[in-house]
Amino acid sequence: MRRRPGRWWREKSTPAKVETYTRWSFHFFGVIEITWAGLPVVGALGPGLGGPLLTLVAVHAAVCLVTASRALDWTRGRREKPVRMLWTLAAVTAVAAVVAIGVAERGPDREGVDTAAGGIFGVVLIFGAGVIALGVRDRRRVCAVVAGFTVGSGCLAFPLGLPGAVTLFTMLTVLLGGGFLAFTSVFSVWLLNAVYELDEARETRARLAVAEERLRFGRDLHDVMGRNLAVIALKSELAVQLARRDRPEAVEQMIEVQRIAQESQREVRDVVRGYREADLAVELSGAQGVLTAAGIACEVSGEAAGLPGEVQSALGWVVREATTNVLRHGDAGRCTVRLRVLEERVVLTVENDGSTAGTGGAGGSGLAGLRERLRAVDGTLAAGAVGGDGFRLVAEVPLTAGAVSEVTA
Repeated sequence: MRRRPGRWWREKSTPAKVETYTRWSFHFFGVIEITWAGLPVVGALGPGLGGPLLTLVAVHAAVCLVTASRALDWTRGRREKPVRMLWTLAAVTAVAAVVAIGVAERGPDREGVDTAAGGIFGVVLIFGAGVIALGVRDRRRVCAVVAGFTVGSGCLAFPLGLPGAVTLFTMLTVLLGGGFLAFTSVFSVWLLNAVYELDEARETRARLAVAEERLRFGRDLHDVMGRNLAVIALKSELAVQLARRDRPEAVEQMIEVQRIAQESQREVRDVVRGYREADLAVELSGAQGVLTAAGIACEVSGEAAGLPGEVQSALGWVVREATTNVLRHGDAGRCTVRLRVLEERVVLTVENDGSTAGTGGAGGSGLAGLRERLRAVDGTLAAGAVGGDGFRLVAEVPLTAGAVSEVTA
């Protein structure tokens, strides 16, 4: 199946989108470098000398792109720190700066030569400092990199005969430009890491909610079974002692053990049934609260009061599963939950924008489980993409007297 244009972007998670945007932003810097510094040289010096300088600028831009990409991979823990690429970029930057200042002082005496060569000199130093800052985490070292490139520009420009005022202006330009790009690099890395950490925190919160529910179920089961099992053990031991003495009371004790065991079985079924059943009103309120807390605008409409218990239980699980998957897998900014009663049937619609994986995807195991629950009350479930960048889940349950939902332990 051929993907529609732009779908690859919509299917990305929020952290993946931020990372892609960050990478392409630094790649775009290479285009800017070639446009601002490389192309004007060809017009000022002609293809004979301008061509090699354009190639030099293009090589510097390519090294910047590779270094930025590997530095971002290092930031995300996918590779080791690209020390060699950082030194390579520093060396290529120094060579390009020396060549540019040499052309400005020793090149053809034409109008525009000094401006074009000076542009190369400043741009390669500014972009070099900004990209190298991606591979440095300590703020003091980032400041040292910018200061080093600034001092280096002065050390290259002044000995070659540039006036003092021009040299100072060049150093100030490198300081401001390099500092700005270095700040942009540091901020971009911080923002990217923050987005990933927030996404991991959201997944952790969802896992903790599941773990808390399991602990609650475990406590309820322990409360039910703990006392009964202790009584069964004591009465069984008593029955054994009575049986060894041929006492008729042993039979009475075993009958009591049997009664307690049957009662325990019934209580366990009640606990499991209560664990598996979901109250629709509670689930609707909980979904709105959880999604709002996660920064997703959630609108809930419809009343669950008056619906049969088996219908509420089945649709409550639909709301719970849909909400969980919006939090875990989606990239939603808006979610709408609508409950309607139409001609002896109840229709629940959950729709969200963002990734089409938001409410579980088209073939996930979560949807398969929901279909089994709805099938028990003669209900149906439909799910799929809507509007190009959204996902809609529709559950329908008939309001017939014969619709009975029974969940056994």
